[in-house]
Amino acid sequence: MTKLLPLLAVLILGITTSCQKPQAFDYRDIKNFKVEGFGATKSRVSMDLVFFNPNSYGVDLKKVDSDIYLNSVLLGKFVLDTTMRIPQASEFTLPASFDVDMKNILTNSLNLFLSKEVLIGAKGSTRVGKGGFYVTIPFTYEGKHKLNLF
Repeated sequence: MTKLLPLLAVLILGITTSCQKPQAFDYRDIKNFKVEGFGATKSRVSMDLVFFNPNSYGVDLKKVDSDIYLNSVLLGKFVLDTTMRIPQASEFTLPASFDVDMKNILTNSLNLFLSKEVLIGAKGSTRVGKGGFYVTIPFTYEGKHKLNLF
């Protein structure tokens, strides 16, 4: 029995460290920002969001649900409902597209044309996990970005 104690201790340690709650992804950059469809009431925007997975293990990203803000005004809602495999300790790109309510843009239009930078924000949650066990991780991001409209 005493010979089994070290093996049991290693097994318990292995289980507890492998079942750690995944850390939130680190935001890195926005690339390929495009207005795909411009309309009077709604426009479609697409971009690639670059993140870093700080976890020492790969995870499955199952869902993203986020409100997107421009200068603290709600632009639209981004929802991704597909599973992506994210490698351990690596950078990855998440394609994003969503509809923008143009009346919210019009309230900030003068500020958008006069500013060289805009404040882009996102608040929501991701569903990540491994081996069929998923947890919901909330996230908040806010940062200034150059917006080249012309």
